[in-house]
Amino acid sequence: MSFLGFGKPQPTLAEKMTAAEQELEMITDMFNRLTRSCHNKCIPTDYKEADLNKGESVCLDRCVSKFFDVNIKVSEAMQSQSQAMRGAQGGGGLGA
Repeated sequence: MSFLGFGKPQPTLAEKMTAAEQELEMITDMFNRLTRSCHNKCIPTDYKEADLNKGESVCLDRCVSKFFDVNIKVSEAMQSQSQAMRGAQGGGGLGA
């Protein structure tokens, strides 16, 4: 409990577990989408060699890099949109 009712209440163990499970699901989903997308783009379905060739390796490196770049940009855009919405809700009664 917070001092004199001020501050943010601490999450319970159940809330922490739920948040950890949701984060794990999100990371697993992102990994699966990344794997599926880059595999389909960079690796032909007719496997001729056991190892990746140079072109496949370069393609995978670039694909993964682009995937994470886009993921970061989308996350940043969503955060700024969420902050703008919270700002509009909190300051809705103020005139300029």
